[in-house]
Amino acid sequence: MADSNKPDGANAGPIVISGQYIKDLSFEAPGAPTIFAKLQSNQPELNVSVDLGVAKMDGSDNTYEVTIVLGADMKVGGEVGFVLELKYAGVFTLNIAEEHIGAALMIECPRLLFPYARNIISDVTRDGGFVPLTLQPIDFVALYQKRQETLAQENQPAPGA
Repeated sequence: MADSNKPDGANAGPIVISGQYIKDLSFEAPGAPTIFAKLQSNQPELNVSVDLGVAKMDGSDNTYEVTIVLGADMKVGGEVGFVLELKYAGVFTLNIAEEHIGAALMIECPRLLFPYARNIISDVTRDGGFVPLTLQPIDFVALYQKRQETLAQENQPAPGA
């Protein structure tokens, strides 16, 4: 039962997910079908990249779009097996103190989105004819800390200045 004495949104949790969706998805297998024979006798080389994007939603003080950008490419003997890019996003309303918003946007929101993005990557690579790519969990805390360190270094004055 809702408490009519509380203002709108007071019963909401600290992080509210309004929606999540595939913003962009691209999968190519330019080496098919010959790449499948090469996979039988050669170890593939796999590269995975992770990036995050955050945008404040128009007309809102506390609603943001958070996007996980996952890229993967697989090569066998220098030949490209597949190239995949996924931009998976969610719209989040944050009911938290201002000083915690950056960490929530870069750690907690991506952590909530990641299992869904991971599943899409696995399904797409499997449906593309390859062994499903199952991404390992991502340490978003470490990514956030690394980004903070990089920003701090960029903002320091040059030695001798």
